[in-house]
Amino acid sequence: MRIHELLSMRAQETPDRTFMVYEGAELSYREMDERSSRVAAKLIGEGVKRGDHVAVLMENRPEFVHAWLGIMKAGAAMVPINPALKGPEVEYIRENSESRLMLTGKHFDEGFEADPVPLPEGSDSDLAAIVYTSGTTGKPKGAMLTHASYLWDADAIVKHAKMTKEDRFLCILPLFHVNAQVVTTLAPIIAGGSMVLMPKFSPVEFLETLASSGATAFSGVPTVYAILNNMPGLEKYDLSALRFCICGAAPMPVEVFETFEKKFNAVIMEGYGLTEGTCASSVNPLDTRKIGSIGLPLEGQEMKIVDGEICVKGPNVMQGYYKNPEATAAAIQDGWLHTGDLGRVDEDGYYYIEGRKKEMIIRGGENIYPREIEEVLYQHPAVAEAAIVGIPNEKWGEEVAAFLVTKEEVGEDAILSYCNEKLADYKCPVRVIFRKALDKTATGKIQKHKLRESLR
Repeated sequence: MRIHELLSMRAQETPDRTFMVYEGAELSYREMDERSSRVAAKLIGEGVKRGDHVAVLMENRPEFVHAWLGIMKAGAAMVPINPALKGPEVEYIRENSESRLMLTGKHFDEGFEADPVPLPEGSDSDLAAIVYTSGTTGKPKGAMLTHASYLWDADAIVKHAKMTKEDRFLCILPLFHVNAQVVTTLAPIIAGGSMVLMPKFSPVEFLETLASSGATAFSGVPTVYAILNNMPGLEKYDLSALRFCICGAAPMPVEVFETFEKKFNAVIMEGYGLTEGTCASSVNPLDTRKIGSIGLPLEGQEMKIVDGEICVKGPNVMQGYYKNPEATAAAIQDGWLHTGDLGRVDEDGYYYIEGRKKEMIIRGGENIYPREIEEVLYQHPAVAEAAIVGIPNEKWGEEVAAFLVTKEEVGEDAILSYCNEKLADYKCPVRVIFRKALDKTATGKIQKHKLRESLR
């Protein structure tokens, strides 16, 4: 079965059941099915065929889901793009993915739909999306995810969380992320439940929506939980419907974990996964949790430690990186996806993350790869050497710092302004440290750990 076929089945079974709530308005399963069919008809009229790719550059709004479902009904795959990216970053993804079209909110504001037409045949092994994730080579790589991998992962979440048609999932994460696509969009469809979509996360609006919508669950990154822990006036909101929460993207500090559960009277289900694994690979079981671990592999998922690195294998692993066989071969070996995360497993089979093999910075749940920023800095005429490191930040977990050796005098403001023109805001350095030389090994490799330590 393909994703849109599951939606159509739900629309036939429970046509009037609410699938989505957005800014107080409700959309039924039937309405979602009909709207996405009209989007598919428009796409087919624009020449989109089975196997094509269509980019989507949109904030959180119902039309994002209409677009994805419509693209799949047309036999194509969605290429979601982060709206925070700058022009050159967007163009790279659009061109690299060979997207036939790029849909934006403007298309839907002007009425992007047509009378329904016959839809192409397809298979669950067809691509449902190509999701780009930043890479250590400096350019994003497109993870090819199938209908089957999406549905398997979402079904595993539903079973683990014991979700039912009565569950209502509040979506605060961006829909261009696999977490929002799998956990707060597809899982409710599988369970026959509903989702409440927010344009973006705002603490006060989140609490108001959580109380007024009767949401039973939500998924967030550790930063979200830390912010909510410090919100005053929680007693004003009726949060009694909240049953459980999901946390992923970065390790959750134990103190944040325990404080949230006490204040909100809801359990947190910590998970672990990555875009290349569609979303989740392991979850900390609610009935036998080990706080601080990333839990046990999902049923049907295999995990192991190879030379200290966490590796996963299962039906949720991507087909590979689009147009990048070298990166695919490095990431997937004998069917095992090498995650780049360092970890260990205890005597009960629970996994723990101990570090990152890649030089990745995680800021508020967003993955940032130093190499990409360094390559941008090296294009500046005044920069001779550049090194990007992550520095601790109480709110975001980590922030970006840049160490530079320059050929000529240049100010910090000029460097920051340059980065703001080339990079998404969350990737831009918050500190620029100028040095006459950078610490290096005997072979000339910059010793980033020493640079990081120098800031303490």
